[in-house]
Amino acid sequence: MRTAVLVMAYGTPTGPGDIANFYTDVRRGRPPTPEQLANLELRYQTIGGLSPLLARTKAQIGALDHALEEISPGEFSTFYGAKHSAPKIETTIDLIAKQGFTHLIGLVLAPHYSVLSVGEYIDRARRRAGELEIECTFIERWGADHELIDLLAGRLRATIGEIAERCSNFEVIFSAHSLPARVVELGDRYQDELAETAKLVASSVGLSHFRTGWQSAGRTPEPWLGPDLLTLLDQLRAESFDGVIVCPAGFTSDHLEILYDLDIEAANRAGEIGLAFARTASLNDDPGLASLLARRVVAARETFNLTTGNFTTGNCTTGH
Repeated sequence: MRTAVLVMAYGTPTGPGDIANFYTDVRRGRPPTPEQLANLELRYQTIGGLSPLLARTKAQIGALDHALEEISPGEFSTFYGAKHSAPKIETTIDLIAKQGFTHLIGLVLAPHYSVLSVGEYIDRARRRAGELEIECTFIERWGADHELIDLLAGRLRATIGEIAERCSNFEVIFSAHSLPARVVELGDRYQDELAETAKLVASSVGLSHFRTGWQSAGRTPEPWLGPDLLTLLDQLRAESFDGVIVCPAGFTSDHLEILYDLDIEAANRAGEIGLAFARTASLNDDPGLASLLARRVVAARETFNLTTGNFTTGNCTTGH
């Protein structure tokens, strides 16, 4: 019997007319103010109208499906579910049930775990799967996977070669999406996981120093994790650096938080203060990423079978 593989991602508007609905969903049902909506619409317009995230995500899932078929022919079927746009996670699990699947393995296209990020995807999927008596297990984190480290290190080496021609004293910042600072009080290891990824990549490349920072914080009154990337750029210039490379290690594909927050907003700030700016290329549908995820999926099913003997109805577990 085939195992369903539920690949989850943030989601994105399907067109300009969908931005308000998408933003309302992100805000947990609270419509944005006219000013907030106009700001987000402008960001999408600046990167060409819409984010390429949906196309990138579909390409990633297609690559994963191909990698799984090569490793374990006929054993897996891949499905896509989004957090904030169609098809929603719950809708996709309904489809999985209608197609007769009785068990699934879930993963999020983000390498680092937090209860306020990957954890929310998993909670929603686990809840719906339980209601439909679908057996499930989840891959929580893979930020220290050797294949991911190799992929990021290769991109960083290439970017170092490029920026070294433009400046003499540059710094590398490894970034991820900021989260509300209360995750620290929850005992969350999100910060530690980014730091571990950064350390492993830096070691592979031979960097003697680097920094970690946070980007794309939400526009809410509560404090978010810092230091913010733009603040770090100012600090680097004050410390006499003349260049910066941003490695967005917490993201796997090009989308608004890369194409606007980094390529436009951060790049403009760097230019204003006299820093040469570069970022590493996104993973997107790199076969190496697909291979990493496929290996994790196969291992998750094997581990689950060894633990329980089979997929037992109503039991959901979490793997690493």
